[in-house]
Order: sequence, then structure tokens, then C-alpha cells
Amino acid sequence: MNFRPRPKDEPEINLIPFIDVLLVILIFLMLTTTYSKFTELQLTLPVADAEQQRDRPREIIVAVAADGRYAVNKTAVDGKSVDAVAAALAQAANAQAAGAGRDSVLVISADATAPHQAVISVMEAARRVGLSQITFATQPSAAAR
Repeated sequence: MNFRPRPKDEPEINLIPFIDVLLVILIFLMLTTTYSKFTELQLTLPVADAEQQRDRPREIIVAVAADGRYAVNKTAVDGKSVDAVAAALAQAANAQAAGAGRDSVLVISADATAPHQAVISVMEAARRVGLSQITFATQPSAAAR
């Protein structure tokens, strides 16, 4: 029997795998962190540099004022509800040339300070009437000054 004490191995901590794991975690955190601050978001709408389009007889123009009032083809709409706008759009679509009512293009001309809900209400009214071609009117950036 061997009663001699064995030399004990000194415990050793290998730091290389630990450093590798820390670097992977650091890279993961760097890639997934977003630095955008939504409180500093400033928007100025609508302005666009586009060439003038020709007058199209199949257009229905809806104007949205800054206080949320509507006008369809320069005729004021009584009320601010979606139903009132839908009725005015249906009347304007029926006034178009025969067969062109449902193929009409809805042009939403909203004030830059108009409530977002007012524009969405016009889009909902257009959906109810069956107008699927919608575009937005803007002004050239030189006229915005």
C-alpha cells in the first residue's frame, strides 16, 4: 500500500472562456440597444417637390381644415362624423360621369395641422363608399415658407 500523500493539484481558474462569454454578451447588448429618443421627434408635414399633375375629371377632392371640418369638391360637409363624410363622398361619386364613380381617385388635401383622426375618418368614409384609389395632396416646399 502506498501511504505517501499525493501532491494536490492546485485549482486553476481558466479566464479565457469567461472573457469570451462576456464579449459575446457585450456585442449582443450593443447590437440590440436602440438609441432613438421618441420625445425628440419633430415632424413638419406635408411638403413635397413634385411636378404639377393635370386636372383629372375623375377626382374627388376632400379638403380637411385645421379644426377638422371637411369639404368635398369645395362643398362643405355638415358634421364631422364618418357617416356625414361617407354620404358626401357617395353623392360626389354618383355625380361623376356614368361608370366613373367607383373608379374615381380620392384626393385628400389636409391642412398640415389637421388632426390625424380627421384624415383617418376620410379614409374610413372612402372605404365605406367603395373608393379604393386614395392619394394625398401636398404643396411644393417653396410655397411652405
